[in-house]
Amino acid sequence: MGEIFAKVSEKDITRAIVGGFIREFEKFVESDVIIVGGGPAGLMAGRELATKGKRTLIVERNNYLGGGFWIGGFLMNKITVRHPGEEVLKELGIPFEQAREGLFVADGPHACARLIASACDAGVKILNMTVFEDVVLRENNRVGGAVVNWTPVEALPRQITCVDPIALEATMVVDATGHDASVVRKMEERGVLKTKGFGGMWVERSEDLVVEYTGEVHPGLVVCGMATATTFGLPRMGPTFGAMLLSGRRAAEEVLKKL
Repeated sequence: MGEIFAKVSEKDITRAIVGGFIREFEKFVESDVIIVGGGPAGLMAGRELATKGKRTLIVERNNYLGGGFWIGGFLMNKITVRHPGEEVLKELGIPFEQAREGLFVADGPHACARLIASACDAGVKILNMTVFEDVVLRENNRVGGAVVNWTPVEALPRQITCVDPIALEATMVVDATGHDASVVRKMEERGVLKTKGFGGMWVERSEDLVVEYTGEVHPGLVVCGMATATTFGLPRMGPTFGAMLLSGRRAAEEVLKKL
């Protein structure tokens, strides 16, 4: 039997990986928008911004994207979406069923894959296994970027963790880190913002409020998704994701006003 694959050596593969990463990474050291968090809200915001031609980078601390969107509720990998969130599912080509009036159910992995692909197709670039450490600040504490490091650095023994991070500049930063609200909390550490922490579950109130409160919370910083709930003390919502998708879209609209 003859050879099937092209004759390529290990060094060629390594050069392709390193060269491709560096060329792309260099372009995104300065972006229009850095989105911290690659869950459904962050991916949706990124998709909308990249579709409008904005240089958009998503920073994700895990080695996977989608947050709870691909896991669903109680590890059953089904997600629910309340009306009108199903319109986004239709737009992305995600199959779904009606569970009852106003409530729709879809496969988490399928929905997540479609959303990720849509964001990538729009031009979003992604740095995964990359953890947000700090904000870049400008005059009057305006947010001007993100300080990041490799996620595995956090697992190093304390005595050898002096691995300096790097800074990425952006006109706007979006906190899409879910309940952690990592960017907002970093600003809170500096006494610039104050978070209230998310409240108990109340789906009917939470989804509307999360979308309503999505927006700029400090010059250069927009909050969306469940980071909004943590920032403003809104109820949590569990494995229903319409508000995540619509909040991401609204975050993009707010960012576009500033760019």
